[in-house]
Amino acid sequence: MKRRQFITFLGSAAASWPLPARAQQTGMPVIGFLGSQSFPPRSVVAFRQGLAEVGYTEGKNIAIEFHSANFQNSLLPRLAADLVDRKVAVIVATSSPSVAAAAKAATSTIPIVFIVADDPTKDGLVASLNRPEGNLTGINFRGIELAGKRLSLLSELVSKTATIAYLSTSNPIFEAQKSDILAVAHALGRDIFIALVEEGNFDAAFATIAQRRAGALIVGNVLSFMMPSNRQKILQLAVRHKIPAIYPDAIYAVQGGLMSYAADILAIWRQLGSHYVGQILKGAKVADLPVQQPTKFELVINLKTAKALGLTIPRTLYAAATELIE
Repeated sequence: MKRRQFITFLGSAAASWPLPARAQQTGMPVIGFLGSQSFPPRSVVAFRQGLAEVGYTEGKNIAIEFHSANFQNSLLPRLAADLVDRKVAVIVATSSPSVAAAAKAATSTIPIVFIVADDPTKDGLVASLNRPEGNLTGINFRGIELAGKRLSLLSELVSKTATIAYLSTSNPIFEAQKSDILAVAHALGRDIFIALVEEGNFDAAFATIAQRRAGALIVGNVLSFMMPSNRQKILQLAVRHKIPAIYPDAIYAVQGGLMSYAADILAIWRQLGSHYVGQILKGAKVADLPVQQPTKFELVINLKTAKALGLTIPRTLYAAATELIE
C-alpha cells in the first residue's frame, strides 16, 4: 500500500499575510481572497505552492489578502467592493457560487477565479465552460455529483432498506445544495435524512442519527473545511456509534474513517494557483482559460475500520479503490 503525504499547515504561515498597503507601496500585485467561510489552511498552503511553481512567492513579488464573511453572506457585497477599492490584481472566490456572484457584481474588469461545487453555467457565472466570457473563470470540483457517488458507494456496504443520514452544518452553502442531495437520494431509491450540526454540537447531531436508527452516514462537503479538532470529533463519534461513514476528504480515511471519495482537493488548489492566478498575473486573458473539472477521483478504504465495524468489503469496492489502508 502506498503512503499518502498530506501538506502540514504551519500557523506561522497564516500569520504572515502581508498588509495590502505595504504591497501597494512597493508595486507588488495583491491577490484578494473572498469567501463565505474561513479558508482551509491545507488548501491555502497548496495554493501558495501552485503560485511558487510559476514564480510567485508571497511577500517577495505578490501579496495575499483574505476576506471572509464567516457565513454571513449579506456581508459579501461589501467585502467584494473593498477588494475592488484596494485595486487587487485578481480575486479568488471560494466556497459557493454566491461568493463568485458577489465578486462579479462588484467588478467587470478585475479577473475573478472561482472554485465552486456545481456547474457555473447554471449559476450564470460563465457563458460556457470552454470559452468563459467576461472576467470570470475557475474550477468546478463537482461536489454535487460526488454526493450522489458517495451515496452509491455507501449503498454497496449496507442493506437497501437502511436509512442513511447526511451530516452537515446549517449554512448558505449547504442550503443551496440540499435539494440536489435529496433529489439524488430519491433517484437512487434511498431513504435519507439531514442531520444538522447546530452551534458545533456534534454530540446532539449524532444522537439524532442514533435515535433515527441510521444504518450509514455521509459526511457533507462543508464539514471537510472544519478545523482538525472537529474532524477528530466526527471520527470519534462515528466509532462510538458504530456507524459506517463515507467522508469528503481522504484525510478522514487515513485517520480512521471507513472510507472517502473525493477529487484531489489539494491538487485543485495548486492548479488554482499555478494555472489560473499565476497565468493571469503573467498576462493571460480570462477568456483563454477554460473552466476545468477534475477527472481523477480517489476512493480510499480503511480495512482496519471495516473489520472493526464487522463489514465485508465487496469485490466491486476493492476493485474501485485507489488506496486500501490496513
